[in-house]
Amino acid sequence: MAEDMSPLLLGTLGSLAAGSCTALGAVPVLFGRRPGGALRDLSLGFAAGVMLSASFFSLIIPALDAAERQFGAGAIPAAIACTAILLGMATVALMNEFLPHEHFKSGREGPEAASLRRIWLFIIAITIHNMPEGLAVGVGFGAHGFEGGLPLATGIGLQNAPEGLAVAVSLLGEGYSKWRAFVIAGLTGLVEPLGGLLGAGLVGISQPLLPWGLAFAAGAMLYVISHEIIPETHRSGHQKQATFGLAIGLVIMLFLDVWLG
Repeated sequence: MAEDMSPLLLGTLGSLAAGSCTALGAVPVLFGRRPGGALRDLSLGFAAGVMLSASFFSLIIPALDAAERQFGAGAIPAAIACTAILLGMATVALMNEFLPHEHFKSGREGPEAASLRRIWLFIIAITIHNMPEGLAVGVGFGAHGFEGGLPLATGIGLQNAPEGLAVAVSLLGEGYSKWRAFVIAGLTGLVEPLGGLLGAGLVGISQPLLPWGLAFAAGAMLYVISHEIIPETHRSGHQKQATFGLAIGLVIMLFLDVWLG
């Protein structure tokens, strides 16, 4: 039945399924307790590890592979990846300068507002990262049909689950309700169907843009890891928990990337 669907529909549905795994990963927050400071920093460290691993294995390496298919081995693929990474970092740096200190809650100022801004910058980086992943799934279905897109959608979907959990736990630590944290985490994955629709519908156009989008997303995530998440996890004396979380998040994402190819 799936093989009878159009590549456009397959790409949209496949990326929707992959993006929905973000909400699936956030489900445990509906049944757990609000995390304390140590657990919050451990969770943020876990998110940093997931993002660090995903930046290289899910984004930069595939970006280089995609660029090499277009231009062959040599300096051009490396130059594309480096330029796109720096553009991604610069874009989030500008967002960091102009991002409001208040989100959904009014009246926050000082350290609490800064902490909330860091969490939302992290969420924005996850959302930026999901867009080219959806694009990749759409390209997979659009160019190679069901057999070409399904493994990619499965791998990206499994990678999205720990990201959704990290987003939801971080919001719980900022005082958001369980349901609100769950919904916001789920919404970060809903940009993937947009990318999937674009990728499947415009395969000829989106394939040249794919390495740029992947590396751009990696740059955005690397900026947030270095500038926001890791410093935040070390502010309250929970460095050990944060480092442990980073290590676990990194190896889990590394395992998923290598296992699922």
